[in-house]
Amino acid sequence: MVQPHKQRELDKAPAARPGGSGDGPGFTIEIADGPAVPRAADPGLHSAWKFVVLATPLVFLLLCSYDYLAGLALAAFPGCFEPQGLMRRWADDGGHYRRALFFIMPGGLWVTTKITLYSILLVLPLGVLTGLCRISKIRWVNLTASVYVEVVRGIPLLVQLYYIYYAVSTFITVPPVVSAVLAMSFCYGAYMGEVVRSGIESIDRGQREAALSLGFTPFQTMFKVILPQAVRTILPPVGNECIALLKDSSLVSIIALPDILRLAREFATRTYWYFEAYTVVALIYLFITLMLSKLVSLTESRVSRYERR
Repeated sequence: MVQPHKQRELDKAPAARPGGSGDGPGFTIEIADGPAVPRAADPGLHSAWKFVVLATPLVFLLLCSYDYLAGLALAAFPGCFEPQGLMRRWADDGGHYRRALFFIMPGGLWVTTKITLYSILLVLPLGVLTGLCRISKIRWVNLTASVYVEVVRGIPLLVQLYYIYYAVSTFITVPPVVSAVLAMSFCYGAYMGEVVRSGIESIDRGQREAALSLGFTPFQTMFKVILPQAVRTILPPVGNECIALLKDSSLVSIIALPDILRLAREFATRTYWYFEAYTVVALIYLFITLMLSKLVSLTESRVSRYERR
């Protein structure tokens, strides 16, 4: 049993929820399939985010220029390094990271960005529609949405990619880009639908009853009263789903799309520089996901300031 003074202290504590601002007691656990959204309320995480963001371009610069640095060191201190030493090998075999970077970008980055943006444009309306159907009182509508969510969430995204590109192509030819966008949209539409459903159900029922009593239709109540209030709640998990979608776009390389991972694999196969190629890929994905997490944080802050006004 919580003592009264302890209960007051818990009531004053900020809620540990996505976008939580301490509006009430209680704690929820946020699990994300991507980098955590940096918030000023969490100084440790915010500082770690800034450190990683600053360190990533510096690591890129160092890797792409280490052969020049080794050559300068050998020229400046010719007697300090053995001819067969590590510094000599760095100077002779340098440029691997630069070649990998120029081979992968900009073509691979463009394909990854295009597939991600197209998928997000389909996922958002599909998620809203699925979430609304999941809370519908019409039995067959609710049942259809529930079956869609359970089936799609029970099949790995990789299997869905194979199924649409290879299995469905037995009857109708589906281009690789269309297959990738459809598979990712169907998969993440189910997850986004659950996010929207939970956000809508988090709004107090009194809001709906008050709107209906004022003469609003059910449609107006949902889109003018309930959904605008749910946006602030669902914004962080929606951002996390978009980041996870970006990372999972690397799976489209298995259907011969020249994305970042596919081009890195081709580069490594030609040159046998596997370490350099996949290091560049990892740094590219890390930097992009960190930028997206910051964008989610800024959007959340703007929505919060707008609501306070």
